[in-house]
Amino acid sequence: MQGFRQDGNALIFELNHETVRIEPWGRDSLRVRASIAPHLSENVYSALLEPAATQPVIEITEQLATIRNGDIQAEISATGRIRFIHAAKGKELLCEEEHRLPYGWPAPRTYRTLAGDAFHIEVRFLARDDEHFYGLGQQQHGRLDHKGCVIELMHHNTQATIPWLISSRGYGFLWNNPSVGRVQLGHDRTLWVAESAAQVDYWITVGDTPARILENYVDATGHTPPFPE
Repeated sequence: MQGFRQDGNALIFELNHETVRIEPWGRDSLRVRASIAPHLSENVYSALLEPAATQPVIEITEQLATIRNGDIQAEISATGRIRFIHAAKGKELLCEEEHRLPYGWPAPRTYRTLAGDAFHIEVRFLARDDEHFYGLGQQQHGRLDHKGCVIELMHHNTQATIPWLISSRGYGFLWNNPSVGRVQLGHDRTLWVAESAAQVDYWITVGDTPARILENYVDATGHTPPFPE
């Protein structure tokens, strides 16, 4: 099949052997999974807990489909490009790169087949000069703002990497892949790379304050247990 369809509370897009699934995953949040494998896998390691039930609004036309969950909305075009919007404000939060013409490569999501069922995966987003990024665990470059940095997504002595960041544009982003890789927060592109993964898997949430974004994040990934008495 090709094109858009609804599967329960999820929006599905299929084109050129790729399947994209966008679905609500907690308050004001969406989870995106994509693969060129015959089926999206449910049996991969994930940092996300099962979400509370929400009722998204899904609209499908011939050239565009949208899914809204609370204050976040995703649009996916007929070519497969995904764009995220703060639904209440009408503000664009994050947008994938478009296919580069005339050859159509690189696409916003690219896959290179590895041994077994794994792929080398890259996801490309447009960059904004006025955007600043915070988080990503404990890094050793001495900067609070990661804009302009390339961060290796693996642990070293004194470096504890968590692939979660908060943007100054009002969203939080979790790269939900337990894979060695990197994130390039460049001035010309934001690039997420997994060296070996089953599929694209990321989660995005929106909030009017950093505290609200973090509330959504811990609801989705788990709260810290209380100290014992």
